[in-house]
Amino acid sequence: MGTAAELASLIRERGPAVVLTGAGMSTESGIPDFRSAAGIWAEVDPFEVASIDAFRRDPLRVWRWYGPRIGGLLAAEPNAGHLALAELERSGHVRAVVTQNIDLLHSRGGSEDVVELHGSIRQFACLACGARETLDGVLAQLDVREAPLCGACGTIVKPGVVMFGELLPADAMARAEVLCRATGLLLVVGSSLQVWPVAGLPADTLRSGGAVAILNLEETPYDADATTVVREPSGPTLAEVAQALCARASRRPSP
Repeated sequence: MGTAAELASLIRERGPAVVLTGAGMSTESGIPDFRSAAGIWAEVDPFEVASIDAFRRDPLRVWRWYGPRIGGLLAAEPNAGHLALAELERSGHVRAVVTQNIDLLHSRGGSEDVVELHGSIRQFACLACGARETLDGVLAQLDVREAPLCGACGTIVKPGVVMFGELLPADAMARAEVLCRATGLLLVVGSSLQVWPVAGLPADTLRSGGAVAILNLEETPYDADATTVVREPSGPTLAEVAQALCARASRRPSP
């Protein structure tokens, strides 16, 4: 198994890296993952509360499950890994973060270039008229009702996340593919690489001659193809990587 020092060396040699993150990146902030034995889907059928068919059939039921979850996401704080990725971006070692997470923790942690493949809780869409509601507006409504309504037509709005049965946002996926094909290094953090089409992004990097590094507690389908695999918690590992790379940069003499 690899180490934080090996990751830092690889980023130094092949970077700036594109970083692909999944639910494991946020578990260290107290947000449950989805597919583990203690994950979200262990207690509820996702097709009953998180599919587009379920929302169209009974949006109020979806919001009775989803509303309290938004509060939990907002109560979480960026962890050491989110902060480290932002520092690595500022120092030029990370090109962009491509994430499957909807919790805004990368942006709240300071990352500037974040590609959200599964949407986010930043805004909410009305499927009836196309209008959008902001997070602040939805939170204000949830204080007084179970489901937020569109200010334009009064229809219950849909969470701005990709539900089961929906396609990923085309612009975000296209940008992720361009980034992964162009990078010399794709660093995968906290993703099992089981969910398609995101699971195909490391293959794009490898086909283009780039390297893949994986920081994840469990095995992934790409472990055998990765230049290095680190089986450690993402937060302290990324913090160690940032310390190694950014401290070295700060010691360079001024030109």
